[in-house]
Amino acid sequence: MATTNDLKNGTVLNLDGQLWAVVEFQHVKPGKGGAFVRTKLKNVLSGKTVDKTFNAGTKVETANVDKRDMQYLYKDGNDFVFMDTATYDQLHVGETVVGDAASYMLENQTAIVATHEGTPLYVELPASVVLEITYTEPGLQGDRSTGGTKPATLETGAEIQVPLFLEAGTKVKVDTRDGSYLGRVND
Repeated sequence: MATTNDLKNGTVLNLDGQLWAVVEFQHVKPGKGGAFVRTKLKNVLSGKTVDKTFNAGTKVETANVDKRDMQYLYKDGNDFVFMDTATYDQLHVGETVVGDAASYMLENQTAIVATHEGTPLYVELPASVVLEITYTEPGLQGDRSTGGTKPATLETGAEIQVPLFLEAGTKVKVDTRDGSYLGRVND
């Protein structure tokens, strides 16, 4: 048990038998009346987000979530196989749990896998990853100016928007949260 004053981003709460991760929280102390905590919660299993307000100091039940560094090994049917880097145990994680992270995962890449009582909840990638562009339309002379973008396919199969001057074979840094282009990487 914890109080609403202890809430942090990423804390997982057990509300009415369901697990909810805190996405955002804000302590509000109005001039009149008692303080309260405004939160945005995301259902760990379904991904649904809701806004919920708690009175300050209210006790909430936190869930015991085990976050471990794991190495992504390979895809097996609809499952992604991860290996615990400390114990070498393998864990099969379903496609729905991995979600959008699959677009930016390469084999042998390290990710954080969160589990609750042995059930995988979600996969957390680093904020950015370096991937190679496998296909994009060739740039034309004069496409060096700022502003324009074009679609490019990455080695994982994901498609992102990149500046016009980039070509296939170029390594780029990609934000794993929203799939945006962050810059070119020189080897």
